Amino acid sequence: MARFDLELLLIFDEIYKTRNVTRAAANLELPQSTVSIGLAKLREHFNDRLFSRTAKGMEPTPRAQGAIGDVRLSIQALQHALADQPVFDPAASRREFRICMTDISEIVLLPQLLNHLKTVGPGIRIDISKISADSPVELADGTVDLAVGFMPHLEAGFYQQKLFDQRFACLVSRRHPRVNDVLDVDALRREGHVVVRTSGTGHAIVDKVLAREGVERNIQLRLPSFLGVARIVAETELIAIVPHRYGVVTAVSEAIRVLPVPVALPAFSVKQHWHERYHADASNRWLRQVMARLFSE
Repeated sequence: MARFDLELLLIFDEIYKTRNVTRAAANLELPQSTVSIGLAKLREHFNDRLFSRTAKGMEPTPRAQGAIGDVRLSIQALQHALADQPVFDPAASRREFRICMTDISEIVLLPQLLNHLKTVGPGIRIDISKISADSPVELADGTVDLAVGFMPHLEAGFYQQKLFDQRFACLVSRRHPRVNDVLDVDALRREGHVVVRTSGTGHAIVDKVLAREGVERNIQLRLPSFLGVARIVAETELIAIVPHRYGVVTAVSEAIRVLPVPVALPAFSVKQHWHERYHADASNRWLRQVMARLFSE
């Protein structure tokens, strides 16, 4: 190929991230025909399909997987060499941001973020996934733009910024026959608990501290997420230890009390995390600034 320009590299990278030609075109703010033509040129140059259509989307071939690292290094070098730092215009953008977060953050943070974006960037779209063991890899390869939550396992190569400290509270139904405005340790042991199986969150602190204090919970229900916890507590005699902000938000719509936990549980910090490769990226930087303005204490 006589000419291999930055636009082709960006098309390669964005299709690799999104697994979708239409999404890649929208994120690059290019016509879909331009991205399709660019993909055809890339296939000709590499003498490989690069991306094959599957039920999951455009999956990269081994040739594409082997080339993506060098492609991204080339993009970084060219962007660094080119003139001024690009400026992200949210009002005109149709970019899709990919954010991974906990289900608690979906309930507590996401509505406020979406309402803000409706005002400042009505064309911007959000794709949410769950924080998991794969999140560090997804941040590094650009599959995810930002991770919001408690992620102490991140290693070198990542930036982080604290948004707020989170403490714990106990949810109890307003109609609970034995617990009113105060929850003591005996009640904490006696009453049935609903517990969420969590990973990649600060909730694991609860089990460690309660075990150290010799408090064994009477667990009667385990759930895969926090999405139904408040409703279940409101309609039963079960209680739940949850992050305080989750309790405050859900108490607006559910018949529950938010009470102090009678055992001292440490707070943990909710942060936003991103990979160093995207630290100077204009759109990523804009998103981080929005998150900080909305949610920093």
